[in-house]
Amino acid sequence: MQSFELTILGCSSATPTSKRNPTAQLLNIAERFFLIDCGEATQIQLRKFKLKFQRINHIFISHLHGDHYLGLVGLLASMHLLGRTTELHLYCPEELKEIIDIQHKHSQSYLSYKIVYHFHKYINEDILFEDDKVIVKAIVLNHRVPCCGFVFIEKPLMANILPETIKKYDIPTEKIFDIKKGADFKLADGKIIPNSDLVLNKHKTRSYAYCSDTCYDETLIPFIKNVDLLYHEATFMNEKEERAKETFHSTTSQAATIAKKAEVRQLMIGHYSARYKDLKPLLAEAKAVFDNTILAIEGVCTRVDNVI
Repeated sequence: MQSFELTILGCSSATPTSKRNPTAQLLNIAERFFLIDCGEATQIQLRKFKLKFQRINHIFISHLHGDHYLGLVGLLASMHLLGRTTELHLYCPEELKEIIDIQHKHSQSYLSYKIVYHFHKYINEDILFEDDKVIVKAIVLNHRVPCCGFVFIEKPLMANILPETIKKYDIPTEKIFDIKKGADFKLADGKIIPNSDLVLNKHKTRSYAYCSDTCYDETLIPFIKNVDLLYHEATFMNEKEERAKETFHSTTSQAATIAKKAEVRQLMIGHYSARYKDLKPLLAEAKAVFDNTILAIEGVCTRVDNVI
């Protein structure tokens, strides 16, 4: 089974605390490493949790509030100083290029590698990245500034063909690949042997949706429906619902309600206000609405399984 795991690097909201850093996550799908947002101290967290900078080839920045990107310029510089030559793909608001360029201009910095920019179009389900293992789509979030979420979807894995069926049905070598991909097999007499009778260890594809900063917005639901793991910000507890509305953020119960209506498999809440020292009450409020809820905790790696 190929890897599908999420490591939390930062889970605080606007300001860091002595125990929590601003938003950043590292998602590993089939040894493709995607950095999702890059708040302050992201590169320190990567060091702390022994995650290699140079394995990151794709960085996704949701929006231009500092707690989601202020760690980026430092990370880019460290990649350069460590001898990076491989190009880096950056999926971000168009204005971020100007910010990075002016930093490099006035520090007279010249990177040893190329940054390939992919600017957000703010279109739901816009395909941002795709290869033979993964597809990444955009979600338009409802925040104070233009903001994108992301859905990462694993492409179907090939199943293992049962060795005894090859002999039983005299399956030629050139048909095996198609069967592993899901094809049925047609016998010489025209009888169809269904794929389910030919393979074992069939896996479902896995998915992860990242909803960074957003107010409660049910228009998200069609685009995150049935995902295996949903990260949804929960900046405030329920008593601060009005504050959440004013700042275009969500409460614990609002995040859980979205998860419940979208029928996701598991919810992870994060982006906690610095006012909360103890996170257990936030978890309790969310679980009261959607029981399969977990907390985003820095350094914790969450694995998504794919066995049907």
